[in-house]
Amino acid sequence: MKLIIAIIQPHILEDVLKSLDEKEIYLRTVSNVLGCGRQKGRTEVYRGRKETGGMLKKVRLEIAVNDDFVRRTVSAIINSAKTGNIGDGKIFVVNLEECFRIRTGETGPMAIG
Repeated sequence: MKLIIAIIQPHILEDVLKSLDEKEIYLRTVSNVLGCGRQKGRTEVYRGRKETGGMLKKVRLEIAVNDDFVRRTVSAIINSAKTGNIGDGKIFVVNLEECFRIRTGETGPMAIG
């Protein structure tokens, strides 16, 4: 089991979610976050408006998947989020030690779905 964490541009979220739906990846959590990467928060255009400062608006996706879904999840995110510009984001894949479904008590891969 893996936890995929993707930090992406806010304006590309709908495209990423659509791409994930097409790959039959439905279980995800989305959060609005602030952050900066190598660009150190330099000016960025978002929805036609320049934003500056140390922290830029980003979206964080968290997706728990079984091992056989990792590559298709990562490729769906990359294919829909990549613009070729600085600030496209990052994807982290981390081992997920355990998962519990609260409603049924299922554990491990069965709890993910």
